[in-house]
Amino acid sequence: MDPILILVCVILGGVLASLGVHLLPVGGAPAAMGTATGVATGTVMLMFGAAMCGLFTASSVATFSDNILLVSLSGSVGSWLMMGVTMLVANVIYVFGTGIVPVSGRVDVDPITKEPQKAYKTPQCDGHGVPNVSYISGMVGALLGGFGGAIMYFGLLNYAHFEETMAGIAAMGIFVANAIIAAYNIGGTIEGFQDPKFKRLPKALVSCGVISLLCGVLVVLVVNLGGLTG
Repeated sequence: MDPILILVCVILGGVLASLGVHLLPVGGAPAAMGTATGVATGTVMLMFGAAMCGLFTASSVATFSDNILLVSLSGSVGSWLMMGVTMLVANVIYVFGTGIVPVSGRVDVDPITKEPQKAYKTPQCDGHGVPNVSYISGMVGALLGGFGGAIMYFGLLNYAHFEETMAGIAAMGIFVANAIIAAYNIGGTIEGFQDPKFKRLPKALVSCGVISLLCGVLVVLVVNLGGLTG
């Protein structure tokens, strides 16, 4: 067991999870009615799905490689693919099912493509669909979140010497705890990095860093007590 490396992996993973959540386009219930941007689900559920896909790919790669970078990047790819498909399908439903144009409700001009937004926004709505800037933000968030979840898994598997299944469950538990803190900080919905709520990020990073530190200490204590290791 290497307690320092365990703490580093858990803390880094938790902070990256928080950062990833703040970059996701989460629309919640308003998005289900096409009155807000983002995917029509909650913050934790959306990031949980992305993290699960990331852990699946990371655990698969970990069966034949002990390279921390390779395993962590594989987690990023799994999460990235899940979020990319989810946002794409959401846009297909919005455009062809509801007949609305993906457009931001927080900026008048897309900061990446420079496309006008205000002219296409439905009155009294906070945008709709997953516009380009939110899609790109979500992809970056998925990459970072997947990397964070995978590096936690790697640390628990190789440094804490947890059994594979237990390492996955523990990594997911720590990841979800950080996602919940980020969700409270967001307050329901967020478009991505262009959203004014993104400015709340520093407080969430500090909180998630502390929570991840406590989780890391708990892991070290469990290992020292001789439980749950392979």
